[in-house]
Amino acid sequence: MEDYILQIKNLKTYFKLDAGMLKAVDDVTFNLKRNETIGIIGESGCGKSVTAHSILRTVQSPGKVLGGEILYHDQAGGTVDLVGYSPDSREMRKIRGKDISMIFQEPMASLAPVYTIGAQMTEAVMVHQPKKDKKAAREICLSMLKAVSMPNPEQRFNSYPHELSGGMCQRAMIAMALVNRPRILIADEPTTALDVTVQAQITDLMKKFQSEYSMSIIYITHDMGVIAEMADKIAVMYLGRVVESGSVTDVFKEPIHPYTKKLLKSMPVLGSKTTERLNAIKGNVPIPLNPPDDCGFRSRCDEICEICKNEIPPLMEVKNGHFVRCFKYNSEVG
Repeated sequence: MEDYILQIKNLKTYFKLDAGMLKAVDDVTFNLKRNETIGIIGESGCGKSVTAHSILRTVQSPGKVLGGEILYHDQAGGTVDLVGYSPDSREMRKIRGKDISMIFQEPMASLAPVYTIGAQMTEAVMVHQPKKDKKAAREICLSMLKAVSMPNPEQRFNSYPHELSGGMCQRAMIAMALVNRPRILIADEPTTALDVTVQAQITDLMKKFQSEYSMSIIYITHDMGVIAEMADKIAVMYLGRVVESGSVTDVFKEPIHPYTKKLLKSMPVLGSKTTERLNAIKGNVPIPLNPPDDCGFRSRCDEICEICKNEIPPLMEVKNGHFVRCFKYNSEVG
């Protein structure tokens, strides 16, 4: 366990609505080692972003973490369960933004509109690095803005979010997330608003910081190519659950879960001259509102078993480090 920096065990984050209980994250388990990148993939609405917000304890009401453990192994060698901390507690505020930081999916909505980019970045530095004065904090922030290829960083430092383009806001958000050299970086679609060239620059920058500071990364994306390049491990999510996890090689080369297989088959192949339609997955992701105790993927699966209709399959290890949530590969069921 000495290599782990974060361990998520049976995490449950639900939203209590008038229509019932929406189980956005339902029994999610995965581990993150030091200096490792885990990629989280899956269709929209499968619980990827809610998992990230659960780790940071920033889930908005009426959402609430109702079960499981988020074990963070700190620099002092201790272990704390973040589920036990109140979202607004001093202990959680000390970790959030310093030890664990996040690049949000929508920077325009995440940056405060009434403060300049520089003011927001400087505050983040001075809160978590109290020995730095305002001048030193400014220099740190300008250096980071330059590192993320922000055009004219001195001018953008004094700009408000609405004065920047979407790509510039994304770069400002990335700079703010990295400015305190976090031990864990959660990147939720970090290059969505950027062109291909800048995407490559940002992923290279994240790799550089990871190498220099032994930073661990949780990378959430729909881009399989980026995941193949960035990640060491992959967790495939569906309907609030991890349905398959393992090394990039295991999941991409030898996928086991029917959903993972279909997800990979639905990808367009670069250079392919076929005129056939893409192999899309039939149906849609169900809304996890008062979900029945069954395999959530059964309505879209071609390998369904009778037991899939009545029970939720457990996450089982089929070989060293390769896990799957499917009755077909559960030795107890056969």
